[in-house]
Amino acid sequence: MSILVQDITKQFGDFLAVDRVSLTVESGSLVALLGPSGSGKSTLLRIMAGLEKSDHGQIWIENEDATYRSVQERQIGFVFQHYALFKHLTVRNNIAFGLNIRKASKSLVKQKVDELLDLIQLRGLGDRYPSQLSGGQRQRVALARSLAAQPKTLLLDEPFGALDAKVRKELRTWLRQLHEQVHVTTIFVTHDQEEAMEVADRVVIMNNGRVEQIGTPAEIYDNPTSEFVMRFIGETNVISGARRHFPDLEIADHHQVFLRPHDLAIRAEPEETFAPATVSYAFNLGREGHAELLLQDNQKIVVKLDRDRFDSLSLYPQKEVYVKPLKTKIFAEVA
Repeated sequence: MSILVQDITKQFGDFLAVDRVSLTVESGSLVALLGPSGSGKSTLLRIMAGLEKSDHGQIWIENEDATYRSVQERQIGFVFQHYALFKHLTVRNNIAFGLNIRKASKSLVKQKVDELLDLIQLRGLGDRYPSQLSGGQRQRVALARSLAAQPKTLLLDEPFGALDAKVRKELRTWLRQLHEQVHVTTIFVTHDQEEAMEVADRVVIMNNGRVEQIGTPAEIYDNPTSEFVMRFIGETNVISGARRHFPDLEIADHHQVFLRPHDLAIRAEPEETFAPATVSYAFNLGREGHAELLLQDNQKIVVKLDRDRFDSLSLYPQKEVYVKPLKTKIFAEVA
């Protein structure tokens, strides 16, 4: 089910939470709304769900105006960060809750719940209560309960935010696999860059209530369209007055050079167009080596190298090396 968000605005008192946002979510896609706290992503998700009313703009679902439809009329499943399971009901009855409300037959309820227990990989745990499950298992049950009603769209608000890092990692893989099985249009909110880049087909970067950029994870990482996106996604080096160090760079004096730690060439011997730098510290992380370097004006830059290259350079504190940007993005300095 496709969703069109058209010029949506939402204000809470003096705070402008969503500022004339427009975007299209294709049917069957898996989209992440990514941004820092206060960027408007959760408010936008709630407006799509019908849990919040916008001050301006429209929500179109399958080419029909759904702006004033209820959650039920929109056929949307919503999963919160903190599970919201019924503590007094078993896993099986939690999943069946929506079906029972609709007075589905007992045979249909049993069949559907069994299917969903298999889907969330919890067969055999249907008679347990939420308190007897791990956090990751509870979140899977919450997802299954939303899927039981066969929603056309699934909206997830920070679905793994309350879980520890290891469980979050496992559930990312599981959510991706689940989406490939059920093909329900899915939109999830997160402030975790790695989560968005690993799971989503497309990423919507939000900041101060506005959309900064929309694209695939690769497009967002490789071709950020603003300084905010460049800084927010992945590690970034920022070099001011870069022409002092790299005269061949074609940039204006008031511009800064932005580059990823992997996009630096490093040499042990002087070379034309390479700038001298001093190793501040260096360490390896198994398959990859990291080094922090200081340019002659003490600007810090971080370099990441594959292990073979890192070992061949034999980097250690105070060693002098020579560096050159391989791929840069250039944005004007903010006054």
